[in-house]
Amino acid sequence: MEDEPSNDNLYLGIVLAAVVMITGCFSYYQEAKSSRIMDSFKSMVPQQALVIREGEKIQINAEEVVTGDLVEVKGGDRIPADLRIISSHGCKVDNSSLTGESEPQTRSPEFTHDNPLETRNIAFFSTNCVEGTARGVVIFTGDRTVMGRIATLASGLEVGQTPINMEIEHFIHIITGVAVFLGVSFFVLSLILGYTWLEAVIFLIGIIVANVPEGLLATVTVCLTLTAKRMARKNCLVKNLEAVETLGSTSTICSDKTGTLTQNRMTVAHMWFDNQVHEADTTEDQSGSAFDKTSPTWAALSRIAALCNRAVFRPGQDNVSISKRETSGDASESALLKCIELSCGSVREMRDRSPKVTEIPFNSTNKYQLSIHQVEAGEGSSGPLHLLVMKGAPERILERCSTILLHGQEVPLDQEVREAFQNAYLELGGLGERVLGFCHFSLPLDQFPLGFPFDADELNFPTDGLCFVGLMSMIDPPRAAVPDAVGKCRSAGIKVIMVTGDHPITAKAIAKGVGIISEGNETMEDIAQRLNIPISQVNPRDAKACVIHGSDLKEMKGEQLDQILANHTEIVFARTSPQQKLIIVEGCQRQGAIVAVTGDGVNDSPALKKADIGVAMGISGSDVSKQAADMILLDDNFASIVTGVEEGRLIFDNLKKSIAYTLTSNIPEITPFLLFIVANIPLPLGTVTILCIDLGTDMVPAISLAYEAAESDIMKRQPRNPKTDKLVNEKLISMAYGQIGMIQALGGFFTYFVILAENGFLPSRLLNLRVEWDDRTKNDLEDSYGQEWTYEQRKIVEFTCHTAFFTSIVVVQWADLLICKTRRNSIFQQGMKNKILIFGLFEETALAAFLSYCPGMDVALRMYPLKLPWWFCAFPYSLLIFIYDEVRKFILRRHPGGWVECETYY
Repeated sequence: MEDEPSNDNLYLGIVLAAVVMITGCFSYYQEAKSSRIMDSFKSMVPQQALVIREGEKIQINAEEVVTGDLVEVKGGDRIPADLRIISSHGCKVDNSSLTGESEPQTRSPEFTHDNPLETRNIAFFSTNCVEGTARGVVIFTGDRTVMGRIATLASGLEVGQTPINMEIEHFIHIITGVAVFLGVSFFVLSLILGYTWLEAVIFLIGIIVANVPEGLLATVTVCLTLTAKRMARKNCLVKNLEAVETLGSTSTICSDKTGTLTQNRMTVAHMWFDNQVHEADTTEDQSGSAFDKTSPTWAALSRIAALCNRAVFRPGQDNVSISKRETSGDASESALLKCIELSCGSVREMRDRSPKVTEIPFNSTNKYQLSIHQVEAGEGSSGPLHLLVMKGAPERILERCSTILLHGQEVPLDQEVREAFQNAYLELGGLGERVLGFCHFSLPLDQFPLGFPFDADELNFPTDGLCFVGLMSMIDPPRAAVPDAVGKCRSAGIKVIMVTGDHPITAKAIAKGVGIISEGNETMEDIAQRLNIPISQVNPRDAKACVIHGSDLKEMKGEQLDQILANHTEIVFARTSPQQKLIIVEGCQRQGAIVAVTGDGVNDSPALKKADIGVAMGISGSDVSKQAADMILLDDNFASIVTGVEEGRLIFDNLKKSIAYTLTSNIPEITPFLLFIVANIPLPLGTVTILCIDLGTDMVPAISLAYEAAESDIMKRQPRNPKTDKLVNEKLISMAYGQIGMIQALGGFFTYFVILAENGFLPSRLLNLRVEWDDRTKNDLEDSYGQEWTYEQRKIVEFTCHTAFFTSIVVVQWADLLICKTRRNSIFQQGMKNKILIFGLFEETALAAFLSYCPGMDVALRMYPLKLPWWFCAFPYSLLIFIYDEVRKFILRRHPGGWVECETYY
């Protein structure tokens, strides 16, 4: 027996080392897997650039471009540096990754705005040129570009601890304090009571081992890894395991608009013709909103949209649905192309029947696009004639018209018609849609015969006195699943804020479309308009919703932003810069919110990094945003965030359950040492058997709770308050230690006293028996009936008691595992669908039986076989635990917010 303490320490060290190695492997595997996927996202930096040096055009690597170089770009190129445009021919760039504007922006030499992000004469590094050509002088490269500065801003931010990290640290501090305090107290007490220092050290180790949940590290890692794998199957790549739980704690989501809430694909939404607004039918089989497609006016409007249009479908897509086909051309023209292809059939055939003779491309001065086509002659005409078709800004188109087409008949443009036009224009514009006007004019055959030399530079044909046909409006439509996802966020108590670089009217319309601004909720502008009063007289508290312009945000102080965030439940920030997105995130965090930020552009990366959790888009997202984010939505679907929130809440719930289960057995492990020292009874439970519980029988059941399904109220609860709703709180400690743990200890001691009584030692005889019991020289110790026991005989009975106490803890832990499946629901509501948990029940029972009955265990671990009735001693206590907790949960459900919930709902 001299080497028992050292053996115990050896077992403890080996097992703890094994646990650390296993959990380390789990963590390394998942992190490495995430890193490998991230390595594939490296396609953003442009590879080549066409520069003009000493009058010669040369192709060089993008990183070799220097300030002052003259660079030439064309449609399809990626801008290699920040350029100041010196010449342009119909050049448009896609700034969506930088400013959030889904519509390509015109680039020209003219200076149009003080804000570099909005002026037309600057093209930015890493944006795409979608059409036209341009030349520009390099003004900034590398880190000095706008993109580079944003990346530097993101990399310079300090990232704080994740909520789950803080919770586990908080728990470890508590449990370490308790373990060390009890261990040192027992150590000192045992020395005072006359134990040797070696025995006192054994007590110290036993108490600390009993208090520390050795399986916690494995449980947390497995819990996070399992969830990350589950989310990967749902197209969510988790770069940082702890980020999943952070998402579950989220109370505010700051979402980008373009590509996140919307599809980043312009679509025709409405038409106005025959003095009536019609909703476009965007369904593939044209089974949606119906309008009169037999109207001659619609025929004329669709013909203009098809002919006055340079967009074309890319080849080889005959088997792809029209709405999903890729196009070459402007986003608005591509939307018109798809709309007409769906509604009227092949646009190519329409164009073949009406070949283009000449055209004037759209430019920012004229604000219209014009083309002349040779078309088949109408009734009463002797041959083919020329048709002039035009589209552009509605007000510019209308001022060139003198008539309007109504039900196929040209009528004069009188004041009444102009008012109807104005109302339709305002209505569609108010929906946040981009509105285009369409008109045509049949050129007289006698003045413009077949073969007439039209001159697009020196106009030799009329561009006034045309016939107005109608309006068509386009919008970047919301993703189909987003409104439902926003509704779920709201029911889960999560505030969704839209932060976009787009125009306030468009942002507000999309916010209403997806439910960020609820039906019936008014902004301050709406109230001012309804009451016909200045906006300054509106009480901000009367408006639940608000739309804040970036220029207003620039002037705001921190306190004003805090008031907006506190007073309004539904907020849209429009025309924001990357720095302002960062300010908004910091403002939300000052309110005590745990903030998630979604985005896909480089402009989102500083906010993604500063947020408690950054969520980037996998398809449309820039490389910088993916690197800054903690989670990537591989399908770009905002609705996946709701899945993430539920999974995150489930992690927190399951960790609570696992810790509650693990901590409960601490009481039946500690109390034997307590009575051993205080009451001087033979030791009921040894250090090795405690390790067998903590690292053996309890390990699989504790981990199995990570597989537990969500309870019915998981998405109806408010987000947890990180200051009050801790992973381990007083209620959990009270339940685990003060209630369930005490019943378990009674079950263990009942078994212990039964075995000793059967062997002749009644409870009264055990008091103050420890010194004689452990005396190696005393081989004639009398029991309650006068029988004499040698030291070896006594130790066999003692180790049998250790084994029985151990199996009793296993039996009562059955009930503890079942009650820890739920925090509020009855087990009969939750069901027994968790197969890992069922396996855990069998595994801990089989392990306990193995350790008890396997030959050689009496030598290796000092565990001895038990009589079958001794297994049943703890059964009544196990049943009592189950009934007690079911009654508690029943009262908790029947009286929500009552005393039972306040005191016991952990």
